[in-house]
Amino acid sequence: MLWAYDLEFWTLDFAAKDYEMLKDKMADRIVYPLMKEGYIYKHFDKMSPSQTREDHLFREETKYNYRVRYALSQKGRLIVQRFYKKMES
Repeated sequence: MLWAYDLEFWTLDFAAKDYEMLKDKMADRIVYPLMKEGYIYKHFDKMSPSQTREDHLFREETKYNYRVRYALSQKGRLIVQRFYKKMES
């Protein structure tokens, strides 16, 4: 969660590459358990509708190759903030 704190959102591909893990292992061992506990949520899901004209014109991803974006929930952000406060004192 410390890794994701400064990010608005990320994909499994990006996280797996940064952690040097396989995407499936990253999802099974880290992301899905944290989602189950409420620390991570799907910021943009495959079914998220695109509302802007620019999104329709310039989007490289389609419904066939779209990657879900994950983000820290408020609960996750609060835990990271408490951790940083403890480290400072």
